[in-house]
Amino acid sequence: MSDTVLSIRNLSVEIPTRTGVVKPVDGVSYDISAGEILGVVGESGAGKSMAGNAVIGLLNPPAHIAKGEIWLNGSRIDALKGEAMRRLRGKEIGMVFQDPLTSLNPLLSIGDQLTETMLTHLPISRAEANNRAVAALEEVGIPGAAERIDSYPHEFSGGMRQRVVIALALCAEPSLIIADEPTTALDVSVQAQIIALLKRLCRDRGTAVMLITHDMGVIAEAADRVAVMYAGRLAELGRVRDVLTQPQHPYTAGLMASTPLASAGKTRLHQIEGAMPRLDKVPDGCPFHPRCTYAESKCRAAPAPQISQDHAACWFPLMAEKVS
Repeated sequence: MSDTVLSIRNLSVEIPTRTGVVKPVDGVSYDISAGEILGVVGESGAGKSMAGNAVIGLLNPPAHIAKGEIWLNGSRIDALKGEAMRRLRGKEIGMVFQDPLTSLNPLLSIGDQLTETMLTHLPISRAEANNRAVAALEEVGIPGAAERIDSYPHEFSGGMRQRVVIALALCAEPSLIIADEPTTALDVSVQAQIIALLKRLCRDRGTAVMLITHDMGVIAEAADRVAVMYAGRLAELGRVRDVLTQPQHPYTAGLMASTPLASAGKTRLHQIEGAMPRLDKVPDGCPFHPRCTYAESKCRAAPAPQISQDHAACWFPLMAEKVS
C-alpha cells in the first residue's frame, strides 16, 4: 500500500537466559497506514509492548531483534543504532507511555521540554518553537496554554500530564505514534477524553498510531483494526468490527466473552481457564491449545500458520455460531 507508514515483517525478538533463549515476540507481521489506529491487545506478557519497543529501538539488552524487518515510510529501520535511531525517535516516531511522569523531566518546565524536542528535530528558531509549543498545548486541550507553558509536570493533573505527553510526542510532526497503555492510570471519564483526542489528532494529521492496550473497550472505541497477541505471536488480525463481533480465534472469543457486556445477566464473568504459558515453557503446536476447548490433535502437533492479513492463526477458525 502506498500509504503504509509502518510495516513489520516476521519480527522476532529474543532474550538469551541461563536456561535458554525465549521469544517474547515470535514471527509477528502487520502494517499500519497513514491516519489509521491499529490496536494491539493481549494479556500481560503477550509481547505487545515488546513489539512496540522493537520498533522505536528501546529494547533493553540482552533483548534484541533476532530476525524480521521493520519498515517506516519505505525505509528499513530495524538495523539502525545509536545516533541514527536517536534522530528517528521523536522526529519520525513519537512515544506515549502509560505513566506520563516517566517521560516528563520533573526539573524542566513543560515549555522547555516541548521547545527542546522541536529544536532538536526541526529547522526552526527558538521563538518559533515557543509559539509552536503553545499551539501544541492548545491542540491537545490544555486550558490557558500560554499561561501554563512555564508550569512543571507536578503542577498538572494525571489527565493533563497525559495530554502534555501527547503534545510532546506530536510536536516534531512524526508519522507514527506508539501509545503504550496511554489510558490505564486514568479514570474512566479522562480515558474517554484521551481516546477522543488520539482519534481526532490521527484523523486531522494523518498520523499512524499503534495503540497498545489490554482493554478491549479501548480497542472498540478507538481502533480501526486490531491485532490480538498471545505468547508472543499474532492470534488474530482484522477490522475491529469483524474481530469483536465475529472472532475467529478461540482466544479472541474468550477475551470478548470475558467483558462485562458479554456477561450481562450472568452471575459471574466468563473466564479463560488456565494461564498464558511462560515464555520458556511455550508448548509445541498452537501455544493456546492447552486452554482451548476446540483443540484437536493437529493443534498440539503443528504451529498454527503465521498471519499477515485479516484472519486468525488457527487450524480450525471459529464460525460465528460457535462463539457464545
